[in-house]
Amino acid sequence: MISAVGQLNPAADFLLIDALQLKELNLPQKAIIHGDAISASIAAASIIAKTYRDDLMKEFDKTYPEYGFSKHVGYGTKAHFEALKRFGACPLHRMSFRGVL
Repeated sequence: MISAVGQLNPAADFLLIDALQLKELNLPQKAIIHGDAISASIAAASIIAKTYRDDLMKEFDKTYPEYGFSKHVGYGTKAHFEALKRFGACPLHRMSFRGVL
């Protein structure tokens, strides 16, 4: 997220962020719990991010078809956990997530 903000040229130098604060950035900001339900800009960003991520996971399915990323797009479904048990984690998996190891 810090990298993404660094690539922006925000019109107003104030960040609205869903649930967390980026202490590493020297910009005024507000962390809003359930921000996507309160702020139209956070909700829009959330939709854009999810759509982008879903498309990305469908592309990763071509490299790692055994995991079924095109179906569950990385969410912890029964099929995803079964693939993890069978094949182990691939480089895309976040090792800190419960169920990956």
